[in-house]
Amino acid sequence: MALAEKILEGDIRAAARLMRDIDDGFKSALDELKILYPHTGNAFIIGITGPPGAGKSTLVDQLTAVYRKQGKRVGIVAVDPTSPFTGGAILGDRIRMNRHADDAGVFIRSLATRGHLGGLSRSTMDVANVMDAMGMDIVIIETVGVGQDEVDIVRMAHSTIVVMVPGLGDDIQAIKAGILEIGDLFVVNKADREGADRTVRELATMLEMNQYKKGAWLPKVLRTEAHCNRGIEELVAEIEAHRSHLYQSGEIREFLQEKNARVFMDLLKERLFTEVFQHLHVNGRYRAILEGMAARREDPYSAVEKILAERFKGGD
Repeated sequence: MALAEKILEGDIRAAARLMRDIDDGFKSALDELKILYPHTGNAFIIGITGPPGAGKSTLVDQLTAVYRKQGKRVGIVAVDPTSPFTGGAILGDRIRMNRHADDAGVFIRSLATRGHLGGLSRSTMDVANVMDAMGMDIVIIETVGVGQDEVDIVRMAHSTIVVMVPGLGDDIQAIKAGILEIGDLFVVNKADREGADRTVRELATMLEMNQYKKGAWLPKVLRTEAHCNRGIEELVAEIEAHRSHLYQSGEIREFLQEKNARVFMDLLKERLFTEVFQHLHVNGRYRAILEGMAARREDPYSAVEKILAERFKGGD
């Protein structure tokens, strides 16, 4: 029996194995994902993003506890940074969420970025789809916390939560990164710290300066103290309010159209690059191009044009 079929029957080990195969880039995983795809689209995806040290993992842990009390099954995709030296990752988020380890209604998968920019791993969406097909009601994706490049999550999550903390100059970072445009909700965590009122006030002021379409969702700034479970119920209520807005306003259709377009284009670009580059590498042409560029006999622009012309000759 295929892994996908076992997953649809509730086999947790099969799901874990497929997620591993996806993260390792095994081609066999694509066949399994094809089977699972018609069974996806039911989970509500929540993205948690923000700078390192903002308490994102603790917040995810508390959100999970609230949704479990509501009887909802929760999948968690926690993305951790990869070492540029060893290629390894600590994957420490599992430690912070250890209390859910024995809960059959919670599935936690840690992923390493492996050099992928944007705060996510290359395989994040596929892993989230597996959780969706498993029957998870909520899938929470916690990004790596890279700061200004952390915008990919908005193309993947139905609700994107930007977590900030007092004292890190987050107002300046928000202006630099355009973070204000990607957040559906803003959370000032560790709100018991000095400067929390100022951070909330400045965020609210900057959000008021944004221009919104008539009937559009207006992001709010909430306070939480995740380490002592304060403000979490209010945050969940606001997430559910945003979910209702998406469906009642019809914005969900535009979101899904843009998301599907992004998935298709990313897959197409990755597949084309892999096929073309592998061919160049095998026949030694790649090395010849590099040597030609080093000697200034060949420019990279013409080299790419020649390869594309050869690849798609005859309109194939």
